[in-house]
Amino acid sequence: MSQVSDFVLGLLQLLSYLFVFAVGVGALWIAVLYVRDKTQTESTLRRNYPVIARFRYLFEHMGEFLRQYFFALDREELPFNRAERSWVYRAAKNVDSTVAFGSTRDLRPTGTIYFVNCPFPTLEKDAVEPSAVTIGPYAKHPYTTDSFFNISGMSYGAISIPAVRALSRGAKKAGIWMNTGEGGLSPYHLEGGADIVFQIGTGKFGVRKPEGGFDEDKLREVAAHDEVKMFELKLSQGAKPGKGGMLPGEKVTEEIARIRGLEVGKDAISPNRHPEVDSVADLLDMLNYVRDLTGKPIGFKAVIGAYGFFEDLCEEILKRGIESAPDFITIDSADGGTGAAPMSLIDNMGMPLRESLPLVVDVLIRNGLRDRIKVCVSGKMINPSEVAWAFCAGADFVNSARGFMFALGCIQALQCNKNTCPTGITTHNPKLQYGLDPTNKAERVAYYAKNMRKEVGIIAHSCGVSEPRLLQRYHARTVLDNGRSVALSELFPEPENKSAAE
Repeated sequence: MSQVSDFVLGLLQLLSYLFVFAVGVGALWIAVLYVRDKTQTESTLRRNYPVIARFRYLFEHMGEFLRQYFFALDREELPFNRAERSWVYRAAKNVDSTVAFGSTRDLRPTGTIYFVNCPFPTLEKDAVEPSAVTIGPYAKHPYTTDSFFNISGMSYGAISIPAVRALSRGAKKAGIWMNTGEGGLSPYHLEGGADIVFQIGTGKFGVRKPEGGFDEDKLREVAAHDEVKMFELKLSQGAKPGKGGMLPGEKVTEEIARIRGLEVGKDAISPNRHPEVDSVADLLDMLNYVRDLTGKPIGFKAVIGAYGFFEDLCEEILKRGIESAPDFITIDSADGGTGAAPMSLIDNMGMPLRESLPLVVDVLIRNGLRDRIKVCVSGKMINPSEVAWAFCAGADFVNSARGFMFALGCIQALQCNKNTCPTGITTHNPKLQYGLDPTNKAERVAYYAKNMRKEVGIIAHSCGVSEPRLLQRYHARTVLDNGRSVALSELFPEPENKSAAE
């Protein structure tokens, strides 16, 4: 009996030793993973949330196999679905973007866009690089670029220092421009040496007098930077048409307050429009004032609402002469926006780009101003299909903010307005910013832009043209509510091109 007891006790003691050993090995393994996660720079989440963040990637990987049994949300999540985000992540990491077993995209819903392949697609030997476009022929310093996919406006303040640094460096590597957003020009925008578009919001942050209005010395100081290629006057944006920018007080740090000319910790609420601009005549006066003062091309950004505004604008331009025209316009879609916005506006106000872009392009064509005024577009355009559609509809450039946020590592946590972004992009919390390594993320920004250029080119070649800017409306079709599709050229027939000299 005692021998059996001794054996049981010995076995229990051995099991306890094994348990302690297993716990020790497990703790050591976790410690090693913790150190590895905390010191690596490839994954922001693992750097900010060591060990725990690994479960996200495990679940994400396992989801590919489990979704077929429970649900299929690859293309149902909003504002961006898993399939859309997945392409950006792969492009930013420069890994294989092919998929297996067919598309999960449903081509039947009304409004679906697809492209028509040519029976004789462009051969590789006939493909060419995107053509260069010159903006601002009447400016002292015109801007010429062959880039067609650029970084849309995200202010320093709305996004963090590491994010601005990564975008600036990545833009330089990819040869694209970066828009400052309305928060002014920070030293971090200039660090990478990328081409810069300086945005002037209704608050005129960075170029205003304390009592309001432009400070000419500050405008000249901004324009004196070689990196600053153009200026953009913001009338409205997709997140909140009819309302000015909103930066929560918890994001207004001492440095941001100094750059913008604000009080630390106070909400930065811009006016809902430029007080000096009451008409298209006033708008042209302000655009020409900035262009004459800075010597750089100038344009404006707006969500299209009452598109009769463009008819009035063209009429005034033709009365004054085409040199008075804006050098470019940026049309923002009503479903754009990355930061804080009232739901009543972000959900309901303004025209989506699918309708507004062809309408505006047609107005410019009818008035003979299409060559004079270049057209940029923005708003939820993060995949090659949206970018290619924009060229079919008549755009010269496509700008994206949220696409480049995904390239930086955004996981769509929807914390942009709360200073609690887990990936360090839209927060000024140093602990959360720690995970975002600008050097690594700059590479991803550049890869995303380069792979976008490559895959939009692939669509263009399949349509039978040698480069994306040659895409036409007849290359794209949209599904109607009767289930049939119609060419974009039939839905929006281009008007006859009127000479501006007539």
